[in-house]
Amino acid sequence: MATLRRAHGRIAATVRPVYSVHDERPVSEVLRRGRGSCSQRLAILESVARASGVATRVRGLLVDGAFWHPRFPHLRRLVPEQVLLAWPEFRIDEPAHGRSATATATPTAQWLPVSELFGDLDELSGRRAGGFTNVGAETLFEALSRTAVDWDGATAATACGADAASCDLSAHVLADLGHFDSRDELFTGHGQTLCGPVRWVAEPVLGRRSAGARPSAGPLTPVA
Repeated sequence: MATLRRAHGRIAATVRPVYSVHDERPVSEVLRRGRGSCSQRLAILESVARASGVATRVRGLLVDGAFWHPRFPHLRRLVPEQVLLAWPEFRIDEPAHGRSATATATPTAQWLPVSELFGDLDELSGRRAGGFTNVGAETLFEALSRTAVDWDGATAATACGADAASCDLSAHVLADLGHFDSRDELFTGHGQTLCGPVRWVAEPVLGRRSAGARPSAGPLTPVA
C-alpha cells in the first residue's frame, strides 16, 4: 500500500485536475497532457498498481449529478442527472489496517477500495478534518488522503466533525452496478456519462478548465 500511497501523492502533485469528460482516454495520453479528471487520475493509480503487480478492478456507481452542482453553480442545467463513477479496488495480499494475519477473512476481504487506501473509513472519519463537500480547490481524488469517502453509509452520521459535512455520501448513490474487471469493461457495458457527440463538444472547454489546486511538482513518467 505504501507504493500506492506515494503514487497517489505524486499524481496529485503533477497531474492538473480538470473537468475532462473523456473517461476512456488512455493513461499515457493523460500523462502527456499533464491534466486529467478525477476518473482519469484514478486510472493512472490503477495503472501504477498493475505495473507493481497489484491486481485491480472497479466498482460501478451511478451518482446523482446534483453531487457536482457546487462545482457548476451557473451551469447546473448542463450537468447530467446521473454520473457513472468507476471506483477502483486493489487486491492487497497482506493484512489491511492492522488486521492479524491469522484472522479469518473472506476472499473479498483482500480487495481494498481506494476509499481505504489511507486507512479504514472509521479511522479517516475520526480525524475530524471535515468531509468532502465537492466545493473549493479540493477534488475527490485529493480528498481520499485526508478524509473518509463513504459511498455505502458505513460511517456515523456525526462523522467528520459536527460543523462539517458528513463523510457519508451514500445518499448521492442512485445505483450500484457491481464489480468489473476493468473500467473499460464497465464503460463498454454501461457507456460513459455523456454520449459521444456531447463529449466531443464539451471536452475542448471542460478538458482545460481547472478543477482544483494547480500541481507544483514535475511531470510523471508515463506508465506502460
